[in-house]
Amino acid sequence: MITLFCLASVAVAQRTYSRADTLRGTLLPERACYDVTYYDLNLKVKPDEKSIAGYNAITFRAVQDFNIMQVDLAANMVIDRILFEEYQMRFRREGNAVFINMNKIIPKNSVGTVKIYYQGQPRVAPHPPWDGGFSWAKDKQDRPWIGVSCQGLGASTWWPCKDHPSDEPDSMRIYCEVPEPLMCVANGNLSGVISAPGNYKGYDWRVSYPINNYNVTLNIAHYAHLEDTYIAVDGERLAVDYYILDYNKEKAKKHFEQVKPMLACFEKRFGKYPFWRDGFALVETPYWGMEHQSAVAYGNNYQNNEFDFDFIIIHESAHEYFGNSLSAKDYAELWIHESFTTYSEVLYLECLTGSSEKTIEYLKKQRLRIRNLDPMVGQFGVSYNYWRDSDIYFKGTWMLHSIRHTIANDTLWYNTIYDFAQQFRIQNLSTEQVIDFFNKRTRKNLTPIFKQYLFHTQVPQLEYKWERKGKKTSLSYRWIAVEKDFNMPVWVQINKETGWVRIFPTTQWQTLTDKKNKQPELEFNTDLMYFKPVEAGRAN
Repeated sequence: MITLFCLASVAVAQRTYSRADTLRGTLLPERACYDVTYYDLNLKVKPDEKSIAGYNAITFRAVQDFNIMQVDLAANMVIDRILFEEYQMRFRREGNAVFINMNKIIPKNSVGTVKIYYQGQPRVAPHPPWDGGFSWAKDKQDRPWIGVSCQGLGASTWWPCKDHPSDEPDSMRIYCEVPEPLMCVANGNLSGVISAPGNYKGYDWRVSYPINNYNVTLNIAHYAHLEDTYIAVDGERLAVDYYILDYNKEKAKKHFEQVKPMLACFEKRFGKYPFWRDGFALVETPYWGMEHQSAVAYGNNYQNNEFDFDFIIIHESAHEYFGNSLSAKDYAELWIHESFTTYSEVLYLECLTGSSEKTIEYLKKQRLRIRNLDPMVGQFGVSYNYWRDSDIYFKGTWMLHSIRHTIANDTLWYNTIYDFAQQFRIQNLSTEQVIDFFNKRTRKNLTPIFKQYLFHTQVPQLEYKWERKGKKTSLSYRWIAVEKDFNMPVWVQINKETGWVRIFPTTQWQTLTDKKNKQPELEFNTDLMYFKPVEAGRAN
């Protein structure tokens, strides 16, 4: 997901969590008892009524014996009936949670399917994609233009599912009927289009990989379709598709020329595109953008930034690796999605320009947006719409930038990022697993650095003081940080004749002596690490 520059000035109130947050954010026994293997989502969309109707068939494998299972669906959506083995099941609703009485014990390792028929008017997005739901928009010719965005908010706002990030289906079908001549674009590959009653057409999309619930989407408009092909280093061909409003076809042909160089850069840095069988697609949407797997939402009006690339294309496409392929196990750990993706913009700019000066300039602009109001790792076992937490983007990218220069070996750094994306390809992982991987791969103890940035709001402060002893001038320094073992190296220049020197501060005082006794011209390199130099006695 993307975030706005203006978020730097948004105040964040202290969060409180409700029973509903716990029901969606925690794997209570009624949800932990089963694992989803397949979703079959079948819907009819009625633009004039702003409503949807249909069913979702949830195929599951029992992790343990159970007789009650929880699924999730927004309270404003009406459930007509729930079937299991062709029998209608009793159920009760508690807010957005649905508890299904299976009428018998479902034994461990057995496989079954519950089919939930439902209908209603799903939540209208007040401010998509940050505050999401359905967008019932109009294009420039006053024709329907519909999209869905629900990161943070939850997929269960519009379709019944097990709405927890730790459980993804192995594959999925998305069938959507829309009035002619509208077209529906969803995730995966279009396997067929059929005529349906009432002057409707049904679009049958198949996802052949695991998929995050919030990545499942519908895009409905008068689309034109452009086809292209990306050829990987090994010669394999990737289908590249663009679904754009029909009057933007020529504009898109030119603007989307940056897609294939981007795919080449990401292949170099992270490996081959992770959802190869499903192809890569950009779909024009009435909101800014979202990382919908294999159907990336694009709504940036064909604009490049001052660095000559379209931020939305690059950011949301990088999510195919970080967020869609490599996914967090808990809502509290969405920094894994956003920090690595935001840092991917920096790596792309390196590919584009080959200039370290340009990447530092870009990073400095990102640093202006850091707020240090909340830890990047949130509270476990609850759900919340986290779009206000811009630090998981910008502080996260500076954390990774700082770790890169702690390692101080770009070959090792690039190999570590590449291996990270590959080792956890199409898997869910935790913060602990991320830290453990980077420690082992780099053979460095990066734990205090990761923890300082992830679990605390305090910026590491490098406290320093000058002392003159005879003809010698000495600089003493130490870290002031919450993590007692914090030990990130920094570069310092005492004077221009001496040049830049790398020092290795700890939380204990150390001293660097300038034997030339020159007038101090002290400068710390804050372009490579995120910290705050402070004179002794002025730390806070």
